[in-house]
Amino acid sequence: MQTKLMRLLVFVLLLMLVSTAAAQDSDKFLCGFSQAHNGHPWRVDQTADVRDYWAANLTDEMDMIFTDGRNRPDKQTADVEDLLARGVNCLIITPVQAEALTPVVERALEEGVIVITLDREVNVPVTLHIGADNELIGQAAAAYIGETLLEGGVGQVIEIQGTLGASATIDRNEDFIETLTADFADVEVVASQTADYERSKALTYMEDMIQRFGPGEFQVVYAHNDEMALGAIEALTAADRLEGVWVVGIDGQNEAFDAIAAGQLTATFTYPNGGAEGVEYAYKILSGEEFPELEEGVLVLPSEQVDATNIEDWIDQGF
Repeated sequence: MQTKLMRLLVFVLLLMLVSTAAAQDSDKFLCGFSQAHNGHPWRVDQTADVRDYWAANLTDEMDMIFTDGRNRPDKQTADVEDLLARGVNCLIITPVQAEALTPVVERALEEGVIVITLDREVNVPVTLHIGADNELIGQAAAAYIGETLLEGGVGQVIEIQGTLGASATIDRNEDFIETLTADFADVEVVASQTADYERSKALTYMEDMIQRFGPGEFQVVYAHNDEMALGAIEALTAADRLEGVWVVGIDGQNEAFDAIAAGQLTATFTYPNGGAEGVEYAYKILSGEEFPELEEGVLVLPSEQVDATNIEDWIDQGF
């Protein structure tokens, strides 16, 4: 009996300690970070920036929960539902796909949760969106290819798109095509396919394009990120077809900068991940700060074109 009584007393004491800890934790904000997937260098860097900014500045004010959607809309939806069940005050999310994640984000907003989207958007206005302007990047890439790379605005382009249905993919494709159509009527996109922002898939796709198109039948490869651009370069190099082909990427990873310096990659457009800014603004909004300059609910991060003319300024400045 005494042993059972002692166990009961210990159990009650443990419950009291847990309750006390919960009461103390309730004084903090609780924020969830829902990553689309951590299987890509850019997203690994983004997750690290979220974690590092929080760990360095806000552990006394805010607790954080991290999830990985593994590039599956159903998994990420379930992640967010779990975060809502755990009572988060704030959701920072980089959605796998806009349409698929819109319903659960709408639910979060209806429940009074502050929602910040990073990089990619959903199909409903949120508290704040943070990211570079993918529409402008698509336009800038088209202008660079049409004006600088293809003399006289004549030539053929192969496009390698990112994840189907992601807002970044849509903007990097549609605004690129619209600018080419409007300003460079003699520049033709002869092939375009998604490769999910993955190097290996882009490599395989490029191998197929090398078989389909002979030397001189395309002059430019426009990839929606550096990983895919590097995959295309690998395939072109293996086939001894890189010479005479310009390859353009997006993101600004260090390996891409090295490839520009080596004369393999023609250019990239930097794409800051917004991780630190996401946590910073989450806490400020939770604390009641207002930002009249962000009245449209968007914080636009700067993007820079990096090519042979300025590569010396960018070596080791990426991720």
